[in-house]
Amino acid sequence: MSEPGALRTRLDRLVREVVKFGLVGGLGVLVNLGAFNLIRHYTDIPMVRASLIATVVAIAFNYVGFRYFTYRDRENSGRTKEMTLFLLFSVIGMVIENGVLYAATYGVGWDGPLASNFFKFFGIGIGTLFRFWSYRTWVFRALPAKEAVQTAESFLEHAPRQATRRQPDRV
Repeated sequence: MSEPGALRTRLDRLVREVVKFGLVGGLGVLVNLGAFNLIRHYTDIPMVRASLIATVVAIAFNYVGFRYFTYRDRENSGRTKEMTLFLLFSVIGMVIENGVLYAATYGVGWDGPLASNFFKFFGIGIGTLFRFWSYRTWVFRALPAKEAVQTAESFLEHAPRQATRRQPDRV
């Protein structure tokens, strides 16, 4: 494949990955903010603790979405290692996300409903940049090219074959 063609293919794959990551992440943001606001509205749990609980709920939701949608074509061996790395990087992302909320709430005193949602969302954005990089680099690693080809060939060998119609002979 030519260099421009190879670059185009890699760019197309990256764009598809970013879109899928964004879809799962966007739903995760809704889960996170929804849980956060429900906890804040119906309980007396302090703001940052409520945010931590909401983030944990979103992390569980996102793992399922990333493993079975965004990165379903990625290496699938070593599930314990994958989950351990996912949790490690998710916790770092959670610290980033909730550190922003903590600084706004307790450092500056911006703790109203609008401000808390803004800084929660802003923290999610910063944490998401870290998570995207770490998940694609360390957690859901791409299969080496040789294994990817073997996996595709294996799939094609076991795929149901379509009956081909034979065209009648024309005289």
